[in-house]
Parts: sequence; C-alpha cells; structure tokens
Amino acid sequence: MLVHPQFNPVALQLGPLAIHWYGLMYLAGFMAFLWLGRKRIAALNDRRIDAKLLDDLLFYGVLGV
Repeated sequence: MLVHPQFNPVALQLGPLAIHWYGLMYLAGFMAFLWLGRKRIAALNDRRIDAKLLDDLLFYGVLGV
C-alpha cells in the first residue's frame, strides 16, 4: 500500500483569501519564463524576438492555462 503525505493545499490564508500551492507554482513558472526569456533575448541579440513579443507570449500562455 502506498502512503501519501497529507499536507494542507493552502499555502497562505489571508482572511477570506486563500493562496494555494499550485497557484504559487504557476506564478513561479510564469516568472521563470519571463526571466529566462529576457536573458535569452539579450544573449542572442535576435531582432525577430523582442520583449513585447515575449510579454504577448506570456499573456497567451496565461490565458491557455
């Protein structure tokens, strides 16, 4: 039999507002996307991809989630 640890899915409770762990992981993923994307754009010096396109890509990614 597998034993799964029981943990609270709520990371932070601020009154009626509950912030869940999966929401924090989505935020971390989106922030990592922006950080790594901007580093990559600066390193490659590619004119086809700019910060505006990266921001648009993030926006559409958030909508897709």
